[in-house]
Amino acid sequence: MREFIVEADGGSRGNPGPAGYGSVVLDAATGETLVETYEYLGVVTNNVAEYRGLLAGLRAAHDLDPSATVHVRMDSKLVVEQMSGRWKIKHPDMKQLALEAGRVFPPGRVTYEWIPREQNKRADRLANEAMDSGASASSVRKPSPAADAEAVGAAKAEADVRAAKAVASPGWAPADMGAPATFVLLRHGETPLTPQKRFSGSGGTDPSLSAVGREQAERAAEALAGRGTIQHILASPLTRTRQTAAAVAERLGIEVTVEDGLIETDFGAWEGLTFGEVRERYPDDLNTWLSDPEAEPTGGGESFAATATRIAATRDKLVAAYAGRTVLLVTHVTPIKTFVRLALGAPPESLFRMELSAASLSAVAYYADGNASVRLLNDTSHLRP
Repeated sequence: MREFIVEADGGSRGNPGPAGYGSVVLDAATGETLVETYEYLGVVTNNVAEYRGLLAGLRAAHDLDPSATVHVRMDSKLVVEQMSGRWKIKHPDMKQLALEAGRVFPPGRVTYEWIPREQNKRADRLANEAMDSGASASSVRKPSPAADAEAVGAAKAEADVRAAKAVASPGWAPADMGAPATFVLLRHGETPLTPQKRFSGSGGTDPSLSAVGREQAERAAEALAGRGTIQHILASPLTRTRQTAAAVAERLGIEVTVEDGLIETDFGAWEGLTFGEVRERYPDDLNTWLSDPEAEPTGGGESFAATATRIAATRDKLVAAYAGRTVLLVTHVTPIKTFVRLALGAPPESLFRMELSAASLSAVAYYADGNASVRLLNDTSHLRP
């Protein structure tokens, strides 16, 4: 029985935004490239584009030999885990595409493997060519060495011209940096301490969500499922963030990864106290803390400067790991405000000028040239009746 390898990828510049997919079919025995296909999809999400790439690759393999077995290699853990049956599929668009993909070959004839993005360069290149083309037309070919080399050379030359024009063009539009790493920042739901406005950091009692907080987490999960853009979920190690992340993960069918760098600031001796109580007990320490980002809370907590250093390191690590992806970070007030402050290049005192409600959503996009764009701050529309 003949065996094919399908490598597929999809992307969206904006998520949702102008999107495309790329798929490659190879002979498993010889490694020969048999088919390359790509298509511009218009405005859809990353996840939909990835599923469309998978579907196109499977159909191309079926056209070659409907009796073959297929091994799919993709850098989308979401698609691999969902198509392998280990994660649930709840988004209606992806569910329909997954059903179509599952019908191309009989059950048991297709296997799935997750691979790092750098091992999926052929499909990624085709997906980017599709997005660059901006035209709803697919290209399927069986390359001969000479023809393929000529076509690749022409495509690279055309891409170089486009890039040069973009860099030279006036106005606000930068060169196309590709899809950014987008961090959707979800503050955890309420705990019993939240409505009392008590300091609740990493050095306190680690409270769980209240009944209100659990409902808020469910509403946030519903809103995020409706958007259909989240590909990965990371959470602070504290109980309230893990509980909030679990509600979203259950709704989206995505596993949660705990990221220690997302933990809340340690407020030292102020943990569990209200602002007024801190003012009464530690007035000098509080005044210094409000005016100096290097100052620590009473008792040796974490300064805002130390928090910013930690968040910047976490940001850089995650931007590198999730380039071109949309990631939900379930975290706390100070980390989220710090992500936003650093993206804006704002001074430390700006932390005191942002409102950040329980279970609110914010978002920051990070581009390959190092620039960042704040896209959302303190959205609570999903919590309204």
